[in-house]
Amino acid sequence: MSTVSDRHRSPSTVLVTGGAGFIGSHACVELLDHGYEVIVVDDYSNSGPQVFSRVERIAGRFTGAVYELDIRDRRALSAVFDRHSVDAVLHFAAHKSVGESTRMPVTYYDANVGGTTALLHVMAEHGVRSLVFSSSCSVYGDAGGGPLDESAPHRPTNPYARSKSVCETVLADVCRADPRWTVLCLRYFNPAGAHPSGLLGEDPHGTPGNLFPCLARVAAGRRPRLRVFGADWPTPDGTAVRDYLHVVDTVEAHRIALDRLADAPGLRVFNLGRGHGSSVLEVRAAFARASGQDIAYEIAGRRAGDVAELVADAGAVSRAWGWHPTRGLADMCRDAWRFQQLNPDGLRGTPRRPGIEQCEGAGPCG
Repeated sequence: MSTVSDRHRSPSTVLVTGGAGFIGSHACVELLDHGYEVIVVDDYSNSGPQVFSRVERIAGRFTGAVYELDIRDRRALSAVFDRHSVDAVLHFAAHKSVGESTRMPVTYYDANVGGTTALLHVMAEHGVRSLVFSSSCSVYGDAGGGPLDESAPHRPTNPYARSKSVCETVLADVCRADPRWTVLCLRYFNPAGAHPSGLLGEDPHGTPGNLFPCLARVAAGRRPRLRVFGADWPTPDGTAVRDYLHVVDTVEAHRIALDRLADAPGLRVFNLGRGHGSSVLEVRAAFARASGQDIAYEIAGRRAGDVAELVADAGAVSRAWGWHPTRGLADMCRDAWRFQQLNPDGLRGTPRRPGIEQCEGAGPCG
């Protein structure tokens, strides 16, 4: 497998949209570790600037700059391209809550589709036509449980998923219209876990919409119980099944994607996943083992827009790049719990040193 240093005599400059978020911040570490210059734009709608001191602590450096802006603001985004010689873009910036998208569809289409088209406009104006796009397994929707390969039909079941599917269509049309574009679309399944250092992890504003931060907060005493949305799905234990992928494996694939953009022009699509599904109750049990805490739960009704099962067939990316995930569910639970223990107040607080026993959290919420 080739590395960044094999192909670049000096570091390339990558613009990371949404670089303060869960996956984006881990991607910044991965790129810095492999010699890239990193420029970040983020509106901090579900993150904050304090993350970058942690990125620098892990990577040992932070080259480039950080700009607070909404990528739909084409004038502000264009000014960033004016100031920096950008070689490629990693595009993470998006709203991503399934439940919220069913309540706020216009917001999701505006942010996710409108943000992507604004970015494409500005990239083209500055002669930058290399893009790695953060897509989602949710585009498959109810296409079947899987394992699903890239040829599976798009049957999205909620506005978030439909917005990602629309973005993929836009990217395909852009590449057909202008053969100078090179786009890698990565449909990853469910990123989870945290950086092994405990300095970076998933710390959403408000009530978490994803399983792992909910589990961590219940285990820490910050929430009374986990709500399980549906126990009557056609799965072995009745709870929804997903293919969980460690966030460090996820961003490693994005870094390799940057290195492989030059392989071929046009749009290429790859799934990222482990090829193994875990139910909500299986993940709960694994997290309880990792944390040594009992995790209370209650069964609620199915959540609008959810599906029973989504599991990846990631054989295409393995054959093309030699990439495959090396971390399992136990690693994700261990690292997510470590992040919670060392950061009882989240990324906005001061991280504790390893080995200091944590007191109970701030009490139940939500």
